[in-house]
Amino acid sequence: MEASLTGPVGSALSTRWGARPVVMVGGVLASLGFVFSAFARSLLHLYLGLGLVAGSGWALVFAPALGTLSRYFSRRRVLAVGLALTGNGASSLLLAPALQLLLDTFGWRGALFLLGAITLHLTPCGALLLPLALPGDPPAPPRGPLAALGLGLFTRRAFSIFALGTALVGGGYFVPYAHLAPHALDRGLGGYGAALVVAVAALGDAGARLVCGWLADQGWVPLPRLLAVFGALTGLGLWVVGLVPVVGGEEGRGGPLLAAAVAYGLSAGSYAPLVFGVLPGLVGIEGVVQATGLVMMLMSLGGLLGPPLSGFLRDETGDFTTSFLVSGSLILSGSFIYIGLPRVLPSCGPASPPATPPPESGELLPTPQIVLLSPGGPHPTLDTTC
Repeated sequence: MEASLTGPVGSALSTRWGARPVVMVGGVLASLGFVFSAFARSLLHLYLGLGLVAGSGWALVFAPALGTLSRYFSRRRVLAVGLALTGNGASSLLLAPALQLLLDTFGWRGALFLLGAITLHLTPCGALLLPLALPGDPPAPPRGPLAALGLGLFTRRAFSIFALGTALVGGGYFVPYAHLAPHALDRGLGGYGAALVVAVAALGDAGARLVCGWLADQGWVPLPRLLAVFGALTGLGLWVVGLVPVVGGEEGRGGPLLAAAVAYGLSAGSYAPLVFGVLPGLVGIEGVVQATGLVMMLMSLGGLLGPPLSGFLRDETGDFTTSFLVSGSLILSGSFIYIGLPRVLPSCGPASPPATPPPESGELLPTPQIVLLSPGGPHPTLDTTC
């Protein structure tokens, strides 16, 4: 969570020195955080190693890498972002059993050493980031901390609406990561059944990121509209997960909860690449790195509230039903705010045609587009129906 909160710092450093050195340094810091923690003699040492050092390293990695990826692509940008984010779901699915194996084989200190070695691979990955100068980029790095952090983006109405909606969505989006398995146990499933619920949700999430990325890049539906729709479906999915009835015993198959978890995973996975894919249309390709860091910070601020609130409601009510209903309501509220973004609602007449981008060569965008365009090619689809 610290890595997300300090995401704007990584973006600011990236705009000053470029993403390649920032991501490489971040990989080294994250690796050192795990290695230092392997020598921990107290809980404070773990907080400093994993929380401060490793967290600071991740802050220098995620936002610059993802923001730079958005600058590389135009026609398949959302699919590229979806592919990159699919690693989150895959790692969540594979890392849990792998970590248990490492703990059983090498102990927690040896596991931290090996995690540090794995994390160090971020450094050569960062070295592969190609510096790319696009027309429209500022001639000089921004001066002053506020400009470097990109806080001036909040003066743009569309980005301010997006920021408020995203912060509210973040308040409920991360609750299933912490409480879906305990909720399954409360509903009468055994340990393996609860693990299966989490696994199917993760698989649905990972697959939906790819499918939604492809769908968004076809240009059939404006990206802000897709963002609002899949955000609302994610909130409704959490409601369904919370309202699933109790299973008749540990031997119960939990079919309704499995189906609800799949539905939630599909909708949440579809939402994830759209959050970052819509940014170039809101702030311009030249501001996408700073905007990515700010979005990470906003979602993490909501994430700091959501799981603790969910746990508190569970303690007060005795189950997670109210927790998931409140979390879903937060996501629905954020999705409702997205309605204020351009092109979310259908227009009632022919819209003024946006500027036509020049012919593209390969995947790289030769000229930045600051208006919202359908990323389907040089002839965007007009939104003309009511």
